[in-house]
Amino acid sequence: MTGPPPPPGPADPPPDLGVSSDAERAATAAGTGGTPLLDFAGRSTPYIDYQSIDVLLSLQHPRSGAAPELTFYILGQVKELLFKLVYEEMVRVRGLLDQDRTADAVWSLRRSRRVIELLVSTWDVLGTLAPAEFNAFRDHLGQASGLQSYMYRMVEYVLGNKEPALARPHRRVPGVSEAVQEALNSPSVYDAALALLARHGADIPAAVLTRDVSRPYEPDARVERAWAGVCRRADPADPLFLLAEALMDVAEGMCRWRALHLLTVERVIGFKPGTGGTHGVAWLRRVTEHRFFPELWTARGTL
Repeated sequence: MTGPPPPPGPADPPPDLGVSSDAERAATAAGTGGTPLLDFAGRSTPYIDYQSIDVLLSLQHPRSGAAPELTFYILGQVKELLFKLVYEEMVRVRGLLDQDRTADAVWSLRRSRRVIELLVSTWDVLGTLAPAEFNAFRDHLGQASGLQSYMYRMVEYVLGNKEPALARPHRRVPGVSEAVQEALNSPSVYDAALALLARHGADIPAAVLTRDVSRPYEPDARVERAWAGVCRRADPADPLFLLAEALMDVAEGMCRWRALHLLTVERVIGFKPGTGGTHGVAWLRRVTEHRFFPELWTARGTL
């Protein structure tokens, strides 16, 4: 599995924390009488070293003196971490589907939906920024825009929304460009799900299974009928039915994320242009209309 690129420049390896066991932990608890360890050798603590907390908390650099900017800044970083987690989970799901490990894929999709719910909740926090508070630091963003998030672009690509032009902002960023291109040129989770359906006897056209996966997906009536057959059975013991619903959970969660993004932007800045060159709300409204895994949506109208 190829994950997101490492940060530019050399990085120190994380400290070696060793490997402990249940027996060692029980012995330590017996030695402390069940109270926390409070003294550690060296100049750090195991928790700081494990999570790189000192590095993580040094990465906030608001550009203005406006207090609300820290909310915007940290929530942006939280979203990037969650995008990374969603991407890694979707790459894993794709691999599981390729191996016909449908139940394991469904389990990972279930967890991924919970991560997406965390992403959705970030807009609830950002929506507390009053227009005047946001305007107090907005000019300091320059042309920085969430549209330039390469981790979000990789999430869109692994889910199947292949818009090659949107890889262009990253083409000169070492390491990042290669990772984005790999996500663009690799099959999506939906491609893997359709291939699995075909292996289980569904009538999936060869043109769908052999298409150029770097191009936008075009819905197909036979794919819709295949999903409709799975959904019509509604058999909770059927791995394909569980997969269909788990994929829909993820697709719906991403739709909620986009919809609340639109509402939050409209609430905070109205109909002003975006910092990244778009018309703002008008662009987001068009994006919000897109659906991942399209035939899973349209099949519902045929049942």
